[in-house]
Amino acid sequence: MNPEIVSIGDERSGSTAKILVGLGFNCFSFQVPTDLQPVEVLYAPPDFASGTVRPSHGGIPLLFPFAGRLAGREIKFRGVTYSIGDLDDHMGNAIHGYVLNRPWQVIEAGPRRVVGQFHAATLAPGLLKKWPADFRLTVAYEVSGRSLIGDITIENPDDKPLPIGLGTHPYFRLPLGLSGQAAECRIRVPTGEIWPRGGMLPTGEHVPLAPGDAIARGVKFADTALDDVYGGLEFRNALCSTSIEDPASGRTMTHAFDDFFRACVVFNPPHRQAICIEPYSCIPNAYALAEQGIDAGLRILAPGESVVTRITISLS
Repeated sequence: MNPEIVSIGDERSGSTAKILVGLGFNCFSFQVPTDLQPVEVLYAPPDFASGTVRPSHGGIPLLFPFAGRLAGREIKFRGVTYSIGDLDDHMGNAIHGYVLNRPWQVIEAGPRRVVGQFHAATLAPGLLKKWPADFRLTVAYEVSGRSLIGDITIENPDDKPLPIGLGTHPYFRLPLGLSGQAAECRIRVPTGEIWPRGGMLPTGEHVPLAPGDAIARGVKFADTALDDVYGGLEFRNALCSTSIEDPASGRTMTHAFDDFFRACVVFNPPHRQAICIEPYSCIPNAYALAEQGIDAGLRILAPGESVVTRITISLS
């Protein structure tokens, strides 16, 4: 399998990005030039572009129409039970949605910007039996200066209500360049609460973090062993800014997203060559939590309704 790859870049700054159109429209490379050598901001396994590696293991997997885990392989929505198919996390739970491992369509392409789209009824009509309504997800990636911008549009083209959960799952490479040590890099997520898990799924409880908790003020990568769901995010001018600081190189990676997103999952891959800082529009397993009367941020789009959101990744 050799998925189609599209390359874009900003000629003035020299920054570039590569997107696997044929495997979830995954942006698996974002390079920013420096005085010494280009810095690769994203992590992906060496053979990731071949399409033979699990698509959730590198780059920026796009998670939709649900992000994270759902208990079992069914959801209940407005009194109807839907069997969502075989998306197993090896523990009996569905995980990460339908779009990260399927081919997308390119609907616009230029030197600096490429737009991909996944419309369920067109590209995977079998999904219409597994989800409450049809959906269309459009993602525009643009390289501008030292930033990668992702504009995401979710549309309900159906005549039925569409429940949605969106997440991005970026793998940020550490350290930020060839010099320095990953262990000394500092990870910061401005959060005020954590959603404890049981059996890898949020229980519905959410607990305030202590003032000045390490993840909120910046924690050394060496001190992290995370696979946690954080809420109570701090937004300034409707933006939440997370960061990785590399003291050896003096570089900072900033990952910002708007207030469409309600939660942030932070995850250490076992290989520890990267860390994932993942904005989610709702808490994982939101359907089961909603059945318990817990507000987990589940969004429902009316027929014809759409929503637009943005993520930005910058290296300074």
